[in-house]
Amino acid sequence: MFRSLTPAVFGLILANVVIFLLEQITPPALVLRFALWPLGSHFHLWQLITYAFLHGGWWHIFGNMFGLFVFAPALERTWGPRRFLGYYVVCVITAALTEIAVLHATGKNEPTIGASGGVFGVLLAFAMLFPRAQLLLLLPPIPMPAWLFVSLYGVLELFFGVTGTEPGIGHFAHLGGMLGGAVMLLYWRSRANRGRRPVG
Repeated sequence: MFRSLTPAVFGLILANVVIFLLEQITPPALVLRFALWPLGSHFHLWQLITYAFLHGGWWHIFGNMFGLFVFAPALERTWGPRRFLGYYVVCVITAALTEIAVLHATGKNEPTIGASGGVFGVLLAFAMLFPRAQLLLLLPPIPMPAWLFVSLYGVLELFFGVTGTEPGIGHFAHLGGMLGGAVMLLYWRSRANRGRRPVG
């Protein structure tokens, strides 16, 4: 099963799992130092990256790593490890910036952790590169194309974020990861199109 993992994806999953295990034996203050905080006394620039390697429990890390395991290898095989990692980091950072903006606007002062922003960027890229790939929902077990699955997921995240239906989850961070991914994909596409223009 693990032969399907590509090098960069394997490295990301391994790093997340190792850091999660370290979380279980280190003081909470160490974790909070690397979580993403709103702008203020607890915020540090490195948190724009480090928060994505912290998780709040076994189900939290399992869900994120499962998403990377299923969807990310196809992207790395298409792009190569360097471009894939660059894309993932951009999604993580844009997710962080979006969450900071939302926390500032709402006046909340709480930390954010988890790789979900990067994973949602991966989902978006998978749907754009392989829109007709069939995905099977677990509940209910209904097959649907990747573009529809990710579109519905994005709409649900927006709904939950606006209505506050599921508090404690960074829905806007998820959307920020998708937004960063969309910007990167459009930028790469525009560069490719410029390169194909005939010289006259």
